[in-house]
Amino acid sequence: MPIFNQSIRRKIVGIALGLIVLMLVTSVLSMVMSSQVGILLDELTNRYIPAYGDLARANIRSLERAVALRRMVMMRMQSPTDEEAYAARLREFEEADRRIEEEAERARKLINAIIDDPRTQSDNAALARIEIRIEAAVSELRRDQSEDHAKLLKQIDAKQMAEARVTLEHIDLLRDQFNQKIDGIRADMLKQVFASTSQVISRQHQAIIVSGLVTLLAAVVGFVFALLVSSGITRPVRLLLAGTREVEAGRFDKPITVSTQDEIGELAAAFNRMIEQLRHNERIRETFGRYIDPKVVEGLIDRPEVAIDGQRRVMTIMFCDMSGFTSMSEGMTPRGLVKVMNHYFTVMSAPVRSNRGVIDKYIGDAIMAYWGPPFIEGDEPALLAGLAAIEMADQVPALQKQLPDLLGIRAMPAPCDLRIGIATGEVLTGSIGSELMMSFTVMGDAVNLASRLEAANKVYGTRILIAQATADAIGPQLELREVDRLAVAGQTAPQAIFEVMGRAGALTEAQASLGQHYAAGLAAYRTCRFAEARAAFNAALQAVPGDGPSRTLLGRIAQFEANPPEAGWDGAWRLEQK
Repeated sequence: MPIFNQSIRRKIVGIALGLIVLMLVTSVLSMVMSSQVGILLDELTNRYIPAYGDLARANIRSLERAVALRRMVMMRMQSPTDEEAYAARLREFEEADRRIEEEAERARKLINAIIDDPRTQSDNAALARIEIRIEAAVSELRRDQSEDHAKLLKQIDAKQMAEARVTLEHIDLLRDQFNQKIDGIRADMLKQVFASTSQVISRQHQAIIVSGLVTLLAAVVGFVFALLVSSGITRPVRLLLAGTREVEAGRFDKPITVSTQDEIGELAAAFNRMIEQLRHNERIRETFGRYIDPKVVEGLIDRPEVAIDGQRRVMTIMFCDMSGFTSMSEGMTPRGLVKVMNHYFTVMSAPVRSNRGVIDKYIGDAIMAYWGPPFIEGDEPALLAGLAAIEMADQVPALQKQLPDLLGIRAMPAPCDLRIGIATGEVLTGSIGSELMMSFTVMGDAVNLASRLEAANKVYGTRILIAQATADAIGPQLELREVDRLAVAGQTAPQAIFEVMGRAGALTEAQASLGQHYAAGLAAYRTCRFAEARAAFNAALQAVPGDGPSRTLLGRIAQFEANPPEAGWDGAWRLEQK
């Protein structure tokens, strides 16, 4: 409907104007009906009732006239006659006679005014008959009594008392007949007064009922009209609110139906455009999430200053590499190699992300990840990295079983395993690159150390090696074994390196025995007590046959026995290869 396509301001103004019009119609109708009732009431009070009063007073004047006549007779009958008193009585008689005609004439005029008034509905025929009867009664009274009055006065002057008495009785009879006629006329007039009163009351009740019905109708029409218009406003608002909640919940696939052309309709259309843009941004976020870690994507979108401003932060870095990858890839087709690597990265990336790590990049078959601010605050990064490394190592047996099925072969040409290096230290974070291409990454000694520790696993026959700072941050929350003091390539100062053996309290008796014997052997090894160290490392191998660090240090002991270390040797090993 066109009215619902108007602006909100016009809708509200339209509602107000509609209600005002309904109120005016109701008021005008009430005023018209009240005026009609007022006209009827005015006629009742100013015509009907006064006319009835005039007739009643005419009746009274007739009695006054009779009394004045008798007094005149009495004045005449006195001896001597009191002419002055007689004249006074005569004036009273004539005045009463004149008033009878005046009262009757006023009553007739009022009745004729009722008949002539077209604004009121009255029984004009009955009123006309009443008016005629009044005129006839007065005329008959005037005609009959005029003769009797003159005759009576002559008889009294002639002292004919008997005849005067008969004439006076006849005059009384005529007066009684006149009064009876006037009483009948008054009774009929009273009926008209009652009829007019009933009409006034009926019209008043009718006015009240009609006004009430019109007011109720106006209220209903106004309410329905306001309800329709307001629903046209509130319904799209509710749809907009529901759409906002959907967006708040992260669902951008439900656009709002634009049902109006007002400001809310424009807002709904703008909201749909916003949803489309958010959906587009979400697709971009998801797409970039496949190439850049989602945490970095969110950081770059939500907090661009993180990428713009390079900062130095203490972070924990992890490098993970697949051992045996080179020999394994030689016999694979490119398609099979991509299939294996994608599955491998998927399996190994899950523990990193589940432990709130950020995957920086994939380098060949290696994974570089980091933990730290602004994504993780506090002392958690080192522990989370250690937990992720344990979970990654736990996936190796299943991965070794899955790879042949992926390639469609019975067994892998070479066994695959993991090598993980973790280091903690101050690094530079920010967007690194050229004006053409940038990459949000980390740089620093801790990154190099993590990479070297990953490679050192090959030397020690281990899976997970961590640096001294990382071990200090983890503390007793994981089971750690100090493996050696190592100076990797590019560093001059050696530091202790540790193997992550498992979660706290998760070691078997064999692993616990291994740790004790290895610690004893390492202490003897560093003080050049090689025989004692050999015995301890052999005991460690008895607890866990094939333990890589024990075999590595036994091999060094054999070298040192052939070529003893220099005096003042600090017990550290320097790893020259990268």
